[in-house]
Formats: sequence, C-alpha cells, structure tokens
Amino acid sequence: MRLRTLELNGFKSFAQKTVLEFDSPVVAVVGPNGSGKSNVVEAIRYVLGEQSMKSMRGKTGSDLIFKGSKNLPKGGRASVVIHFDNKDKIFKLSNDNGENVNLNYETVSISREVYPDGLSKYILNGTEVRLKDIHNLLSSVNIGA
Repeated sequence: MRLRTLELNGFKSFAQKTVLEFDSPVVAVVGPNGSGKSNVVEAIRYVLGEQSMKSMRGKTGSDLIFKGSKNLPKGGRASVVIHFDNKDKIFKLSNDNGENVNLNYETVSISREVYPDGLSKYILNGTEVRLKDIHNLLSSVNIGA
C-alpha cells in the first residue's frame, strides 16, 4: 500500500483542481510562506476523516471552501480525493454484519466533499459511504488516530 495521488479542488487555497503525484517513497512538501504547504497536510487529514475544524484552522466546514480572489470567484464546494495503491489487496472493509465487502481494486480512492451549508459526504471508489466505513477501512491498514 502506498499513497499515489492527492486531488484538491476548491479546498482552502486550491481554487482550481490540483493533483499532487507521489511517485517516490520519500516525499517532502516545500515552498515559501503562504504557498499552501499546511493546506496540503490539512487536506490529507480532512479526507481521512478529521472532524475537528479547529485543527484545520476553521470554525465550520464552509471555512474549507475557497473564498475567492481578485481573479477567481468563490467556490461552491470543496473536495479532496486520495488514491492509494492497492495492488497487494491489503485494504479490508466489512459491513455491519461483519461480512467482508469486496475491495478487489488496484486503487482505493477515498473522497470527501463539503458544501457551504457544512454538509460533508464521503465516497469510497465512487460509492457514498459513512465516516464509520472510512474509519474501518483505514484501521484495516493501521491508518488513523
């Protein structure tokens, strides 16, 4: 399992779709002050299920949506998608009855979207799921709090 890509669209300072590819096993995010380094870290925490807006330097979910600039209008929603390599099929997910859900995919994609009213939704490989499902999936590969 390895992090492949991170897609940000309308999240904080990332007004337009931005795709960060992680081709190397060692990755560092560097740049001058104000370039969005902290926003990249917050995007990863956000898509993995972080619930504390305070820890993401906001008060409500709408604070995560791009606010607009002189040249760009404000965003209608923010989304973050994280793609993990799953060639070794280590991601596991079970339903409420304890039955395993098939995750026989080369890539596992987790998405989270937030809207101006603060509503947030989670998507796993194109299917809307609960936060609990995301937590269970991540705990199967020892990712979590």
